[in-house]
Amino acid sequence: MVYHKTKQDAFQAAQKATMEAKEWHDHLVRDQADYGHQLAHLRQEVNEAFAQIENALEVASETQRVQLEKFRSDLQAIVDEVNENE
Repeated sequence: MVYHKTKQDAFQAAQKATMEAKEWHDHLVRDQADYGHQLAHLRQEVNEAFAQIENALEVASETQRVQLEKFRSDLQAIVDEVNENE
């Protein structure tokens, strides 16, 4: 994980990682032959996003903190959904 020097850099990295995880989730297809590979990649993306959020929370402004908590909640919803379907 890359350390980000500014609040804005850290926030943007967390935002980008969260959006990428959401995109992987949106394109996950259970009936495809490579579902296991897709799921493994989704888990990797989610873990990276959680790490970026934690990094950003260390330096976040109060406004950013609220949004970062929303990102974390969105990611947890993805994790919960995937775990339910296994």
